[in-house]
Amino acid sequence: MTRAVTVLAPGPLTTVQDRGRPGQGALGVGRSGAADRAAAALANRLLGNDPDAALLEVTLGGLVLRAEADLLVVTTGARCAGAVAHNAPVPLPAGRELRLGMPATGLRTYVSLRGGLEVEPVLGSRSTDLLSGLGPPVVSAGDVLPVGPAAELLPGVDLAPLPDPPGGEVTVRVSPGPRRDWFGDDAWTALTARPWEVTAESNRVGVRLAGEPLRRETEGELPSEGMVRGALQVPPSGLPVLFLADAPVTGGYPVIGYVEDADVDRCAQLRPGQSLRLRA
Repeated sequence: MTRAVTVLAPGPLTTVQDRGRPGQGALGVGRSGAADRAAAALANRLLGNDPDAALLEVTLGGLVLRAEADLLVVTTGARCAGAVAHNAPVPLPAGRELRLGMPATGLRTYVSLRGGLEVEPVLGSRSTDLLSGLGPPVVSAGDVLPVGPAAELLPGVDLAPLPDPPGGEVTVRVSPGPRRDWFGDDAWTALTARPWEVTAESNRVGVRLAGEPLRRETEGELPSEGMVRGALQVPPSGLPVLFLADAPVTGGYPVIGYVEDADVDRCAQLRPGQSLRLRA
C-alpha cells in the first residue's frame, strides 16, 4: 500500500508547513513556516519525526483525510471537535477517515503523520508562503499527499497535557521597536494600556488590530526596512499590524514595537473578535 493520505475536504484553509526557509531574507525570501511553531514542533516530537518534517496547518477545522495505508497521526494546537484524540498519537488504519470539526477555541490545528509529508520542497522547504506564493499549493480536495518512512523511534509519550488556546483576552509582552521615537508617549501608552480587537482581515501574514488609532509625531516616509515575525507595524490608518509567519521581508511603515518571540505563537491562535493586550 502507498503511504499517503487523500484529502476529501480541506476546510476553510489548509496548507503544508515545516520550519520554513531561514536565512534567505537578503534574497527577498521570507521564512514562512508554521504560524504556531510550538504546536507544530510538539506534533512532530510526539511522533518521533524529524524536527523539519512537513505537516498540515488547518485553519478553523473542516479537514477530512482518508488514510491510504496504516498510519499514525496526531493533532496539536486548536482542539477540533470530532478528533479522536488531541496532543496524543493515535492509529489511522488504511481506509479510515480523520474528520476535524471547528475548534471551540484557537484558530490553527496541526496534523502530523509519522514519517512526515513528502511533498516537493521549494528552496529547501515544504512550507506554503501565502504572501510570496512559494512552496506547495494550498491543499485542495482530491490531493494525495505522500507520507515518508518513519525515521526515528517513537518517544513513548501517550499524551502531552497542555492547555488549549484561550478563548478570551490574551496578554503578550511587547518591547519598543526601532521607530518608537516616531510616536509620542501618549501613543505608546495607548498601545500598551488598553486591549485591541483582532479583526477578520487577519491571516498568516499578520494579525490586524482594531481600536483607537495611534498618532504619529514624526511625519514623512521611511525607506523600506527589514521586517521580522513579531514586528508591530503602524500603517497610515494608525491601527497596528502584528506580523506572523508569512510577514514581508521589508516594509516602509514604522515599527513601534516587537512582541516577544515566545509570545508570537500564541498570537497565531487568535480568532477574529478576540482581545489582545500588549504589556510593556
